[in-house]
Amino acid sequence: MIKSKTNILLIYTGGTIGMVKDFKTGSLKAFNFKNLLDKIPELQLLDCKIDTVSFKNPIDSSNMKPEYWVQIAEIIETNYNKFDGFVVLHGSDTMSYTASALSFMLENLAKPVVFTGSQLPIGDLRTDAKENLITSIQVASMQNKGKPAIKEVCLYFEYKLYRGNRTIKLNAEHFQAFASLNYPDLAKSGVHLKINYEYLFKPNLRKKLKVNKNLDENIAVIKLFPGISKSVIESVLNTSNLKAVILETYGAGNCTTEKWFINILKNTISKGIHIINITQCSGGSVMMGHYETSSALKKIGVISGKDITTEAAVAKLMYMLGQNISGNTFKTIYEAPLRGEMT
Repeated sequence: MIKSKTNILLIYTGGTIGMVKDFKTGSLKAFNFKNLLDKIPELQLLDCKIDTVSFKNPIDSSNMKPEYWVQIAEIIETNYNKFDGFVVLHGSDTMSYTASALSFMLENLAKPVVFTGSQLPIGDLRTDAKENLITSIQVASMQNKGKPAIKEVCLYFEYKLYRGNRTIKLNAEHFQAFASLNYPDLAKSGVHLKINYEYLFKPNLRKKLKVNKNLDENIAVIKLFPGISKSVIESVLNTSNLKAVILETYGAGNCTTEKWFINILKNTISKGIHIINITQCSGGSVMMGHYETSSALKKIGVISGKDITTEAAVAKLMYMLGQNISGNTFKTIYEAPLRGEMT
């Protein structure tokens, strides 16, 4: 029996990849994705059937927010049984945030959700959009013994496939815009598409897809810098309805040992507000207690974000707060990898 072609759903949310130049005005406008094969006839060479769905009003990714993450998750949830894989076209600026969020929202995901975009519009002569899109669809349609080869949220850009919740946007100008500094590439595209199977996420296939749509946005991110004042920290920590704070510290999770700083954090934690310690370095991990300058944080109950990215730290925090997890359990769960987002 010959297996029928794989079915792929292409979800367009907005972003540079979906733009074409209006030759009359010279400005960029979103094109109709139903005419995709006209723009990229090479897609007909792929051994899969492609359907498209687009946000009613495509958005610039700078306007991305949790309600749009829910929209993407709902599109996947509604079409989950009809398709073998999903490709999400998204602006590159906040793509790592969205890919991270979807990894937590789509619990027990057993199919590929591949995020991609481009630095140049699809109609541009030198565009990177075609290769990114073609290979993303190819990745999403890959099968192993009749089942999807990849079963996680990932991000494909410029010949590399990454775990979505491990990525950061590193460059605003180069075609190689993304990096995953704390986790190996899932695949590399060259003459052959080489999948690194040992690094793929292995979900529990006995469990059904569960879509978590409750996200709590009452969080803040504080990036430490030499000379940061008491009043600035207090103004953030005294924000009404604040439930958690991500503290971007130096190096391996270090910060000032000044008494006023540690006392403010201690008082904040005593009010039930969670404080997560992550490094402001692009790569590497928080190791609280490794140096004297982080021992105090460990002592007062600051949560270690280990080697999580800021993007994944934000998404994981919104997701976990939406689950109403109690105090002590919260720390234990946050410090454990849920979707391969930390080592």
